[in-house]
Amino acid sequence: MERPDDPTGDAAALNEAGRQLKSVSNAPARVHLPLLPNGRISIMDRYIFARFWATYLVTLTMFVLIAVVFDVVEKLEDFLSKDIPLSEIVGDYYLNFIPFFAVLFTPLFVFVSVIFFTSRMAFRNELVALLNAGITYRRLLVPYLATAFLITAANIYANHWVLPPANRIRLAFTDAYIGWRQQNPDRHVHMQVAPGQFMYVESFTVSDSTGYRFAYEVFDGYQLTYKLRAERIHWRSDVRKWEIKNFTERHLAPMQETLRFGKDTLIAYVFTPSDLKKDRHAMETLNARELRERIAELRLRGADNVAAYEVEKHRRTSFPFAIPILTLIGVSLSSRKVRGGIGLHVGLGILLAFAYLLFLQFSQTFATSGSLPAVIAVWIPNLLFGLLAVWLLTRSPN
Repeated sequence: MERPDDPTGDAAALNEAGRQLKSVSNAPARVHLPLLPNGRISIMDRYIFARFWATYLVTLTMFVLIAVVFDVVEKLEDFLSKDIPLSEIVGDYYLNFIPFFAVLFTPLFVFVSVIFFTSRMAFRNELVALLNAGITYRRLLVPYLATAFLITAANIYANHWVLPPANRIRLAFTDAYIGWRQQNPDRHVHMQVAPGQFMYVESFTVSDSTGYRFAYEVFDGYQLTYKLRAERIHWRSDVRKWEIKNFTERHLAPMQETLRFGKDTLIAYVFTPSDLKKDRHAMETLNARELRERIAELRLRGADNVAAYEVEKHRRTSFPFAIPILTLIGVSLSSRKVRGGIGLHVGLGILLAFAYLLFLQFSQTFATSGSLPAVIAVWIPNLLFGLLAVWLLTRSPN
């Protein structure tokens, strides 16, 4: 009786699968076979599909469980001390935390999965059997890429439409119970609140909706027609107006200027405290349509954080394309049988994956600071690592 872990049986089966593919195609050896010969998925395709999905789902489940355990340990004191209902912990937080974590690290999980099961196939001589049977290396990549692009499409959809509402619920729970608070904005907040109308505040405190050293200007073309300066402003939520303290108001007209001083007044400006909050998490809660509208609004106001929103917009599409790129790199690295075995392949693969993530973070930082256009910054890592994947493919066994 053949042992379950005996590689000879799998290699022989795949050798036979390769001969069947070769005979079905009626083509000479080392030709490119179609994905669906005679309208059917080949035995090799089904085999690699199954291995890919099984390894990916196991890897995903394992890492998600580890992340949940560590997160529970970190927040356990808050859960117990604040007597949070279990239904809210599970339903509002963890059911939205799991997809956030899974989608965020999917490229890494796919990369590790590809390296693991491909290294195992190489160690059991299954890849050698396929290549010896006349299957070209490029043809071997078809089921890998088909699966990778399927996961990529799902990730792009999730980034634009599934995760934003989930993040909204998760962050609301964290804000209410765990002690996370929106970050105070940087000093020197200035924006265009309407065409020809500009505001400036030197500092603004989120906790009490109070700003200091405020200025408001109105222009008619290039001509200044109105200016107000105040020592302090405070948002009155009961009347939805701004309370202006110790102000100076100037009306400018041709050949005439009116100056007025005051201690206290209420003015209904078009901006609210939420417009002055530079909340770095706010963009994560906007779906694709809301994000486009928010970027257009920030551009109109001349806000200085437009670049961060543009990076988020392009990142949601570019980052999932790391999945097919890392898949090609993983196959190229692990399809060779080496002395270090699976451990060497997995270690090298994780090192490259983290190098990609680190490079992506650097490029996004440059884009946020305005040194690079957002669309270029988020696609540069894919371009460079795509070239690396092509180079590794040229050095792979044929």
